[in-house]
Amino acid sequence: MTSAKARRMQHRALRPGVEYEFEKLLISREHSRTAVTRMLVERAEHGGWELDRVQIKHDGTRRVLLRRRIIRQRTVFV
Repeated sequence: MTSAKARRMQHRALRPGVEYEFEKLLISREHSRTAVTRMLVERAEHGGWELDRVQIKHDGTRRVLLRRRIIRQRTVFV
């Protein structure tokens, strides 16, 4: 993982025992709504991401926050 990507991704617990990984995207205004929709659907289907929030700025750029659940394997002692 590159350092730039590491800065964009965060880990946060919204509820006890449930952790999410977040990724921030900044999408320029040159991309059409259908192109952005296709890109986000592709990330959801193949990366396990879900849409957390979208903010459209005055200049037309979109700030998108994606999240996916982190599943931790519990160790079992026998």
